Amino acid sequence: MAEEELEVLFVEDDPAVRMGSTQALQLAGLRVSGFGSAEQVMPRVVPGFGGVLVTDVKLPGMDGLALLSHALKIDATLPVILVTGHGDITMAVHAMRLGAYDFIEKPFSPEQLTEVVERALEKRALSLEVDLLRRKLASYEAIEAKLIGRSSAMQRLRRLVLDVATTDADVLILGETGTGKELVARCLHDHGRRREGHFAAINCGGMPEALFESEMFGHEAGAFTGAAKRRIGKIEHARGGTLFLDEIETMPMNLQVKMLRTLQERQYERLGSNELRPMDSRVVAATKADLLEAARARTFRDDLYYRLSVVVLQLPPLRERREDIPLLFTHFAMQAALRHERELPVVTPRHLQELMAHAWPGNVRELRNIADRFVLGLWDGYSDGNGGILSTAQGSRTLDEQMAQFERYLIHEALEACGGSAAAAAERLGVPRKTLYDKMRRLGPLDAPVDDTGARRALRSA
Repeated sequence: MAEEELEVLFVEDDPAVRMGSTQALQLAGLRVSGFGSAEQVMPRVVPGFGGVLVTDVKLPGMDGLALLSHALKIDATLPVILVTGHGDITMAVHAMRLGAYDFIEKPFSPEQLTEVVERALEKRALSLEVDLLRRKLASYEAIEAKLIGRSSAMQRLRRLVLDVATTDADVLILGETGTGKELVARCLHDHGRRREGHFAAINCGGMPEALFESEMFGHEAGAFTGAAKRRIGKIEHARGGTLFLDEIETMPMNLQVKMLRTLQERQYERLGSNELRPMDSRVVAATKADLLEAARARTFRDDLYYRLSVVVLQLPPLRERREDIPLLFTHFAMQAALRHERELPVVTPRHLQELMAHAWPGNVRELRNIADRFVLGLWDGYSDGNGGILSTAQGSRTLDEQMAQFERYLIHEALEACGGSAAAAAERLGVPRKTLYDKMRRLGPLDAPVDDTGARRALRSA
């Protein structure tokens, strides 16, 4: 929420002081409402109130300290400024300990009052924006918010994930570095019947061979030097859940044999034990390599490949779904702004041009990194490298305006790619034609060829 949209609630029982103070704040361009008692203002103090509270300590009925406590119980982040009598330092210290944002001693000048209130409003604006981002991100529980993208490739992937998630079939996920293989594996787990069980992930190339076997299958006490006590492995930990084997192509050949037998028989033994234990977990493996080519090179067992690839999910690289870049960038920038407690900078057409033109060898992971740098003011673009394309006018564009800009860009690109056909563009974007017309009417001129009567009518009425 912008500072100019915030309101000051001013509580003072003396009518002359109340009028003079509210007028001073109004002359500074602030929205102010005056109240003669705590009881009058209490209905306005609600969770997430868009503004700050300024109150005199000495009031008829409920005093200012009681009002402070009441307000902070409702919203602990609400800035409350107390007005105290001259020399009442003990009262001011007590108020600060109770959680007051600041205090002002009477008599005070209009400039002093305005300065303190404006600082409080600035803090409130930032905290409300952070809360808004947190609420939006907390609501992102659906798969559309986890596997983000409007491209046909991502729509197809989401449908496949939801279809496969309800089964216990083993899955092989193929994709380049940074395409989100573990995220897809977690979606399979979270949307499946085994969501209440553990999601146990292991990187097949991230540890020595001897340690990997113990990590996977577990061991009994005394199974090898240093095995002082029994330890359960990832397979056992994933009982009732999902076992995720990342970088499966790096698994040593002798362990591939043991893993194949475990998958076929759904049984395993801890190291140092002859007792067969049931394997009750779904297996999801991921790789960036061509496993059939690896099998021909005899670095990966083809029988293990066929055992794992009951279902194969191919993740598209970011360069093949460029229409998703603006939406992904917005999502990551929102996350970064929340994490770093920063405002969202303005995204200019130049930024979009650079994002859309980049090759993205690091895929979505690289885009997330750029979004972090963008929010921190560190991204200098790809083409000129002189730092000149990052706008510093952070407060000039709202999130809704930036989202509208992204939508306008996507529709423009779709219309150009489809030769101006709104019907084809709607299909490409995955929205009904009427929805596209409504968006075109709302967004205004798109500077793109339009070869459709309904679309031209929508643009004329914009």
